Amino acid sequence: MQALDPLLKDRQPYVFRRGYLPQPVVRLTGARDTSGNLREGFLTSFVNVSRVEPVARQDEFGEILDHWLSLLSSIGLHARHLAIHGRSTVWTRREVQGITLHFRHIDLPIGDIVLLWNAIDPSCMAVDLGSGLERLAWARTRQSWPHLVFGSFASICPSKTLDAIRTATLMVGSGIHPASRGAGGVLRRLLTEVSPMDAPLGVSALVRESHGFWSSVSAMQVPWPEVTQTIERELARRS
Repeated sequence: MQALDPLLKDRQPYVFRRGYLPQPVVRLTGARDTSGNLREGFLTSFVNVSRVEPVARQDEFGEILDHWLSLLSSIGLHARHLAIHGRSTVWTRREVQGITLHFRHIDLPIGDIVLLWNAIDPSCMAVDLGSGLERLAWARTRQSWPHLVFGSFASICPSKTLDAIRTATLMVGSGIHPASRGAGGVLRRLLTEVSPMDAPLGVSALVRESHGFWSSVSAMQVPWPEVTQTIERELARRS
């Protein structure tokens, strides 16, 4: 949504980016069970497939929604299995107001679409559509969630370890290093989920697999061998 800030917050006639954007995301708010493990369908890091688009008329919201339904149908998520639900109540967040609708494929939530406008000048209007790539794949295939995300590694390590290494690979590959605060502090905290017993021979195989996945979405700044060394140094420092 930050790509729309000039239009929605400052009422300027431009945006930073527009169209369909695949974005790797790190989010620490995934739903967890009573043991602290992420529930099925949730990850600390995932690919957000979004469409951000300035619009001049409210009916363009419907056109974008119709195009999205066509795209979902083309990957096997047919309209007869899709439900759209939400409220017409307008929410307000500082300078911006909006209405949010949610998508569901049979019983599985797969994303949302938001019509947004500047609270003072409603002519400054845009649409923000978002869904998780992994969740779309899950809806399409209905595979076991751990095997869908982690492949053959799913039967080797606990999911929390796999999720932590997958996320750490994205962060270190993007130039973030373990530190006492900031993004580096988040990285260090994530790696506390990894027990030495879970990776007695190191993490290079999982890092290489994760690095390949993230590189298919966005170019990594740091090659996988260096990412492996950084993660293993942090694990060794802690143990």
